[in-house]
Amino acid sequence: MTIRFFSRIAAMVMALVLAACSTTGSQPDDMTIRQGVIEQIRPTQIQSNVNTGVGAVLGGLTGLGIGSLIGGGTGRDVAMVVGAIGGTIGGAEVARRYDRPLEGQEIFVRTNSGVLVQVTQPVTPGLRVGQKVFIQGKGESARVVPQ
Repeated sequence: MTIRFFSRIAAMVMALVLAACSTTGSQPDDMTIRQGVIEQIRPTQIQSNVNTGVGAVLGGLTGLGIGSLIGGGTGRDVAMVVGAIGGTIGGAEVARRYDRPLEGQEIFVRTNSGVLVQVTQPVTPGLRVGQKVFIQGKGESARVVPQ
């Protein structure tokens, strides 16, 4: 009975984790393309989007599963709890190791309409001040690419 209960909980948690990780497709209006000239480029660092919560959940579920294979009765319950706690700590630590900032660029572009646009993106070799460029997309998904 206990294993069946924990299996159902694990299945529900996995479904929630997978639903949280899903992304929606981009809408057609996100494909705005503007033209302009680069006025300034500054180096910067972009924070990684690694989420330690997913690692902790997956580690906890793995520890719970491994703990359920050990012993019987009350000993099995204790092993499952210890496995879940240990897996949660280990999974969070593994996810934290991959949380490193990326090298990026802050690019300031004066569009043909006269508006100054700032885009932060990973380093794109070959971009220079005075170069004609396209700005593809908008918001956080905007990218500067050479013409």
